[in-house]
Amino acid sequence: MVAAALCSTPAAAGAQEAAPRPAPENATFRVFLNGLPIGSEDVTVWQDASGLTISGHGRLGAPIDLVSRQLFVRYDAQGRPIELSIDAVNRGTVFTVKTSFDGGTATSEIVQGGTPSRKQDTVAPDTLVLPNLFFGSYEALARRLESVADGGSFQAYIAPQAEITVRKNARSSRRIETPARVIDVRTYALTFQNPGAPVDATVWTDEAGRLLRFEVPAQSLLYVRSDIASVAARAVTVSRDGDVPVRIPGNGFTLAGTMSKPSAAPPPKGRYPAIVLLAGSGPTDRDEVVSGIPIFGLLAAPLADAGYHVLRYDKRGVGQSGGRLESATIDDFAEDARSAVRFLRKRKDVDPDRIVLLGHSEGALAALLAASRDDDIAALVLVGAPSVPGGELVLEQQQYLLGRMNLTEAERNARIELQKRIQAAVVGEGSWDGIAETLRRQADTAWFRSFLRFSPADAIAKTKQPILIIQGELDKQVFPHHADRLAEMARARKKAPKDAVEVVKLDKVNHLLVQATTGDIEEYSSLTGQNIDPRVASATIEWLAKVLPRPE
Repeated sequence: MVAAALCSTPAAAGAQEAAPRPAPENATFRVFLNGLPIGSEDVTVWQDASGLTISGHGRLGAPIDLVSRQLFVRYDAQGRPIELSIDAVNRGTVFTVKTSFDGGTATSEIVQGGTPSRKQDTVAPDTLVLPNLFFGSYEALARRLESVADGGSFQAYIAPQAEITVRKNARSSRRIETPARVIDVRTYALTFQNPGAPVDATVWTDEAGRLLRFEVPAQSLLYVRSDIASVAARAVTVSRDGDVPVRIPGNGFTLAGTMSKPSAAPPPKGRYPAIVLLAGSGPTDRDEVVSGIPIFGLLAAPLADAGYHVLRYDKRGVGQSGGRLESATIDDFAEDARSAVRFLRKRKDVDPDRIVLLGHSEGALAALLAASRDDDIAALVLVGAPSVPGGELVLEQQQYLLGRMNLTEAERNARIELQKRIQAAVVGEGSWDGIAETLRRQADTAWFRSFLRFSPADAIAKTKQPILIIQGELDKQVFPHHADRLAEMARARKKAPKDAVEVVKLDKVNHLLVQATTGDIEEYSSLTGQNIDPRVASATIEWLAKVLPRPE
């Protein structure tokens, strides 16, 4: 099942009503096969009191090799097909199809390679016309789905081959943010009852019923509208009233984020305190989605409801943010955090003396480094934060994982020694001789080098802000003893009072800040959809009320 792109032709124009029509809706779609782009289609849709018309053209490269010079499909006001016209070239062979519909009969005049033929099929009067590999026709499918009950079915004519049954299994919703707007998306799970074997597919539509995306996972086939295919589009996993997109000027590029505005009563002069959320390692977006859990997206709401502006952003080179992730270091992420602080200080609705950094995991390291350089940061909240250089943390994590594997002591020691050799080579204190090239490509990066060298002790000694340390007691990525060690280092600072440090440990909470049974990484996939523990937000709110009291 595939469909094409669309544009009107003289033949199509002749079939249209003489009365004035509303302006056509145009869209460009991209086609991917096995994750690689193979073509595009341009689609035009008209809909008025007389019915629906779809037109378009496009090109699909190898291995399909199809040029759609014209696709034209017309339905009446009751959704019954009237005509189909195809003019295309497949693997160098020209073929045309002209199908007319009369009641329950589809009559097709086909010319392929200069050879004409005629075919008649019995079809449902309201069948959907979905010629194979011409995806623009699926605009009609997108409009039909809203009126079909879950578990219901309808007929589709894979013109000019045969009619099949399509079952609608379920529907759901999501939101996609593009640079232009936020789209409320309806997602439908379908099964096409093909003669050979059933094929599952998903269809996305927008608020107007326009097609956004058609996907057949078993065939690795994806047809997607260009606005949501862009790298600048992102799924909005969590949203609340008062969330607004923002652009944060960085060092030569822009960070894209979301500001959750406070819902509490305004403080004097209308300036609210603000919290900047710094995400953990990897290509994390503003919601810090890990194993299906939008950690920051969930955390932002209760903090904003408590009276804080909450700013979260896509890391550089991720989502809608500019910059390059592959060359970024912890130092770069700290400077991005400082850019966010400067952005907030310029806002008239933010109290410049009460801006807080909350860092999770690696984000806590970036928060420490930013605070050591910027007195405009009023307080720090460190969540699941390591207390040792990255090299020590990696070895601790590896020793834990190896201890759970069925290995001999010699095998475990060999793997630990290999890890030590890799880390020494990354920081320039050892050789890559005898280490597999694949391992070198994975490890020899700017970020990993900065992580191995970063010393939380050195960074925390240069800070003077109050610090709250939040730690899950089931955290198996950053073990609970790190919270105690961080607190010792913070209390030993000469520039900050000892009572400006507090530790909160949360029982039954893992590194993702959700309730867990074991806390092991293998458990993460079973926790998808859970909310983060509410004590993370409540502990932060209560502590900030003490160290950054509301001004009179």
